[in-house]
Amino acid sequence: MSPLRVEDWEIIAGKPSKAGWSWGCISAIDSNGRPVWIADAHRDDGKRFVVCADEKLAAFAALESQLAVKGRISRKRRVSRL
Repeated sequence: MSPLRVEDWEIIAGKPSKAGWSWGCISAIDSNGRPVWIADAHRDDGKRFVVCADEKLAAFAALESQLAVKGRISRKRRVSRL
């Protein structure tokens, strides 16, 4: 049995969660038949951010960027060394 692998998008999604945001993500097909990912973060106070991208990781990176630009989360990244 192999250990569970944490995906990059899960690491990014953890930042809004730690800052009190709820988040969600869905995939859909656009009018040209291409997949599109929609990610959102929201809070009970009515604040909401929604982004769209062609890849799941890109959607979460865009969401993280929007939250950081608005000062809602820190941009600091923890670097792990092997």
